Amino acid sequence: MTDFTGTLDEDLASKVWGAALAHGGDFAEIFLEDTERLSFRLKDGVISDVSRGHLQGVGVRVVSGGSYGYGWLDGLDEAGLLKAARVAAEIASDHPSGVQPARRIDLPDLYPVEQPLQRLELTAKTKMAQDVDTGVRAHDSRVQQVNVLYSESLRVIRVLTSDGRDVRDEQPLVRMAVQVVAVKNGKRARGFRAYGGRVGADLFTDQPPVPFFLAAAEMALVNLEARTIKGGPMQVVLGPGWGGVLLHESVGHGLEGDFNFKKASLFSGRLGQKVASDLVTVVDDATIPHHRGSLNIDDEGTPGSRKVLIENGVLRRYMVDRISARQLGHRLTGNGRRESYRYPPIPRMTNTFMLDGSSDPEEIIRSTAHGLFAKTFGGGQVDISNGNFVFEVMEGYRIENGKLTHPVESAILIGNGPEALGKVDMVGNDFSLDTGVGTCGKNGQQVPVGVGEPTLRISEMTVGGRG
Repeated sequence: MTDFTGTLDEDLASKVWGAALAHGGDFAEIFLEDTERLSFRLKDGVISDVSRGHLQGVGVRVVSGGSYGYGWLDGLDEAGLLKAARVAAEIASDHPSGVQPARRIDLPDLYPVEQPLQRLELTAKTKMAQDVDTGVRAHDSRVQQVNVLYSESLRVIRVLTSDGRDVRDEQPLVRMAVQVVAVKNGKRARGFRAYGGRVGADLFTDQPPVPFFLAAAEMALVNLEARTIKGGPMQVVLGPGWGGVLLHESVGHGLEGDFNFKKASLFSGRLGQKVASDLVTVVDDATIPHHRGSLNIDDEGTPGSRKVLIENGVLRRYMVDRISARQLGHRLTGNGRRESYRYPPIPRMTNTFMLDGSSDPEEIIRSTAHGLFAKTFGGGQVDISNGNFVFEVMEGYRIENGKLTHPVESAILIGNGPEALGKVDMVGNDFSLDTGVGTCGKNGQQVPVGVGEPTLRISEMTVGGRG
C-alpha cells in the first residue's frame, strides 16, 4: 500500500484548519483512511463472489457545543478537502478556538503482524477454503452443504486534531466462517463456526482450520436430533464465549454515551445505582492483543482502554466518544468509532464481556432442575429504550433434573436486559471470549467487536418454543 495517509502535509493541514474553524467551533479533526479489502465465498466446492476493494478518503468534523458538522471526500485533493472543511464548518458559530501545534504520538501496538495476509496469493487462500470444505464434508455423510466465507482487510488510519494530536494506526482484520447443512430422513439442520481477529497468516498455522470447523458439522448433526421445547418461564443457562452476544445487545448498547446524554437509555442517570446482580461485573476492553474488537486508537485518535462498566451489579461508567464525554462530564474512553471516513464517529463497544465467577460450570447444570442450556445464539433484536430483547438459540439443550437430556429446536429467549442481569444467580469460572467473529450495527454503521462471558445462570426467563 502507498502511504495515502501521509499525503496530508503541514501546509495543507493548516489550510484545512483555517476553513474548518473559520466560523468558530470548539474542536476540529481530520480523519484519513486507506483500506484494502478482499472477500470470497466457497459454496459446495465452487469459488464465487470474489471481491477486492480499495477505499481511500478523508473526513473533516467540526464540533460546536453539543453539535457537529461533517464533510467527507473520496481520495484527497486540496479543493475537495477544503470544501469538506467548509461544509463541516457551517455548524459552528461564536465558539472560537485555536489550533495547537501538531505533535506525532506513537503508541504501543496491540496487534503486530509478522506476515500480512495481503502478501499471500489468492490461490493459497482459496485452497485453504477448499481444504476446509473437503474436511468438513468427510466428517459425516449427512453433511450435504458447506458454505465457506472468507474476508480480510488492512485499514490504515490517521487522525489529526485541532488540539495538537497526530496519530496513526494499521488495523489488520480477518474472518473465516463455515455454514453447514446436514440432512437426515428429509430433515435439515444447520451449524455454524467462525474465527478470526487482528492477525496475519499465523491465524491459520496457529489454529489449523479443518479441525476447528468440524464443530460446525457437529452442531448441524446435533440439531438433526433436536426436539421442540414447550415454552414458558424457566431457568436458563448461557454458554461461555459467544453467549456474551446477548449481553452485548441487551445491555451493552444501553451503556453507550450518546443514548445516555440524550436520555434514550434505561441506564440514563443511573451511575452509582444497582442495575444487576452482585455476581455481575461487565467490562469493555479494547486492549486485548489481536482480538477482533481491540484498538490501538479509536477513530477520534484516543487510545483504546479497559473500563469497568458494571461492578458487582453497580453501574460505574458509560462508553463515550468526544461529544458524549463532554455532555456527560466524562473523560474519554476510546470508544469513538466509525465504519469509514464517510461517517462521523459515534460511541461504540470494542470487546465487551462479563467477568468470571466462582461456580463450577458442571455444578451450574447439576443444580438446575428445569431449564434450557443456550450454548450459542443466532440472530436477535433489542429495544435500547427499555432493554427488551428476543434472541434465537442456535444450539440449545433441555435441562431436566440437573442433566442435559436432548437438543432443542426453534427456541427463543424473550426478556429484558437489566431484569435478566438482576436474576443472574450463578456465574462460572470458565470465562472465554468469542473466537473473533462479531460485527455490530448501529446508525447504519458496521464495526468489528468482541464479546465474551463465562457460563452463567439466570434464575428465570421466558423461553419461546413450539412444544
